[in-house]
Amino acid sequence: MASGNSAIRGSRVGAGPMGEQDRGFHADRVAISYWDAHGNETVRYFSATLPEEEIPETIDSPSTGLPAGRDRENPPSVSKLEPYKTHLAYVKERRTDEEAAALLDDALTQLRTRRGQAPKKD
Repeated sequence: MASGNSAIRGSRVGAGPMGEQDRGFHADRVAISYWDAHGNETVRYFSATLPEEEIPETIDSPSTGLPAGRDRENPPSVSKLEPYKTHLAYVKERRTDEEAAALLDDALTQLRTRRGQAPKKD
């Protein structure tokens, strides 16, 4: 016989009839498949009451990090952007000798002005 206010053994205090159905696990859902450039499929679930225009056309694929689209035949292409500039990219951006000399003269003039020195004449 239980005495006092103790709960029945094995039960949780405050537990009620709330189950998965009350938590929304059985809500009507729609499965949408997305494919990335490598052919990986990702399935996302959306509420069935969500309007079609609010379902995104592209997402980031969790397996590769690439963009993934809903069209299996024409997935988004892999971006060609370089994450950093290579040496060749800097070489292509080099200025002509005249521009480089003008930039150097301008930088030296500004530096000497800040230090309080008069610019030298060649």
